[in-house]
Amino acid sequence: MAETTSTTTATAVARGNRKERVGEVISNKMTKTIVVRVERRFAHPRFKKVVTGYKKFYAHDEKNEAKVGDRVRIEETRPLSKLKRWRLVEVVDKAVQVAPVAA
Repeated sequence: MAETTSTTTATAVARGNRKERVGEVISNKMTKTIVVRVERRFAHPRFKKVVTGYKKFYAHDEKNEAKVGDRVRIEETRPLSKLKRWRLVEVVDKAVQVAPVAA
């Protein structure tokens, strides 16, 4: 019994150092896949001005719950396909969906 509990805690510790990012969903047109744009602000190495950099991550969304404009938290995982190395953890903020006006 003691060995099984130590093994499970060891795997929990090993999983504890996965990278997490928070970003905005820019596409959900693929099945069970979302594209998340993560913003990164840093000082320019030479000019010291604050610069905003963006990077796109493909993440696995098992339940297709994230919509375009939502802020989501994604977590690093094993490679799931050619581009997908992240998975959706939670939807932080839902986007405000405005109904189109009928003409």
